[in-house]
Amino acid sequence: MPVAFFRVAAALCLLAVGFGAFGAHALKTTLENHGMLDVWNKAVLYHFLHALALVVLALYGAGNRIAYFLIAGGIVFFSGSLYLMALTNVKWLGGITPIGGLCFLAGWFWLIISPPRA
Repeated sequence: MPVAFFRVAAALCLLAVGFGAFGAHALKTTLENHGMLDVWNKAVLYHFLHALALVVLALYGAGNRIAYFLIAGGIVFFSGSLYLMALTNVKWLGGITPIGGLCFLAGWFWLIISPPRA
């Protein structure tokens, strides 16, 4: 895959670490007051794990662009909706989260059924 895919994946890893630190320090009181610290932490966990998967796909997943984009979409919809919900305390944003979960599942399923490529 092109270098841009690797850089996007690395940037997503950087953001996950930054969001984790920001949530643990600068936003901790706000998140606790909203009862959303666990939601934020779940968003960071899934964001970071899947960003690492994107790094691996960028390095070794030639031909698996569909999985890459599905997993990247999962980060945006799953973690993104949870970040927004935790910050705003707007509960209906949680209705977007399953779209991201489906993207994650579809991306992993794509890797199961697609033939490995060099």
